[in-house]
Amino acid sequence: MRRRRYLETLGASGVVSAAGCLGDDGGSRSNDLSGGSKTDESAEARTLTLTLATATTAYDTGLLDALHPTLRERFGLRVKVLSLGTGAALRRGRDGDADVVLAHARGAEDDFLRAGHGVNRRSLMHNDFLVVGPAADPAGLSGVEGPVAAFERIARTESLFLSRGDESGTHRRERSIWDRSDAAPGGQWHQATGDGMGDTLRQAGRRGAYTLTDRGTYRVFREDTGLDAFVEGPLGGGAELLRNEYGVVPVNPAEHDARYELAMLYVGFLTGPTGQRLIGEFRPGGDPLFVPDSLSSAPQFGQYVPASYREE
Repeated sequence: MRRRRYLETLGASGVVSAAGCLGDDGGSRSNDLSGGSKTDESAEARTLTLTLATATTAYDTGLLDALHPTLRERFGLRVKVLSLGTGAALRRGRDGDADVVLAHARGAEDDFLRAGHGVNRRSLMHNDFLVVGPAADPAGLSGVEGPVAAFERIARTESLFLSRGDESGTHRRERSIWDRSDAAPGGQWHQATGDGMGDTLRQAGRRGAYTLTDRGTYRVFREDTGLDAFVEGPLGGGAELLRNEYGVVPVNPAEHDARYELAMLYVGFLTGPTGQRLIGEFRPGGDPLFVPDSLSSAPQFGQYVPASYREE
């Protein structure tokens, strides 16, 4: 589907929330992160509209709500957000239904670049993943070192584990942990939600299940879910295997009808001093949820190309 036709189906609402991003009332969440009115909109405002396909973790944490008002104030740029999960977000970019993609699965981002769908990738920020579960800890994860051992114990005890199951960055990382373990997910104890991170955490809290989550979304939903963190990533002194890096990738204007100039403006804002400061200062509840990565006095050429580019 061509991008212009697709956007016509969205209407003028600022944000589209896809599967996994449901409000507490069970309805689809739709909100204009950039402010402004749907009905009182000038031709110029309609022109300065960018479509972002993003991982649900950036949306569920509220980070985009903290970033986009400043973008609108400084540049008059509205952002329509498709909150989908990394796999689906990259598919939107591949199909030309977005101008820029925010993702957290470097391998999938690299495939996107190799296929010519994206250009000028930039490293944006990082946090880490955690293995969380009910305080009763039926699998006995307390004191277990590392995510591989934790997954093996969950499988051995057949304790309920909820997987995103949606090809998101979190789901891809979960699969990589299973691949390193001596256990395999299967049976009634391993269930896919098909939902975003926030909704998966809510389900895990209600059902007394374990899951893999990014630190940011977990902290936002921690009080509501009552889940405890049993295995920490590197920000908590744990395994590097749980490091969670985010990148932002403009869609290739040579392949798709993308608003490339606006996409590069968006990337420049996120990776520049103001965007990086806002990311670092984003601390709901007092804890930092993301570590900004873009500003560096040393060249970081590897961020622009697939990680294995020098080997090809």
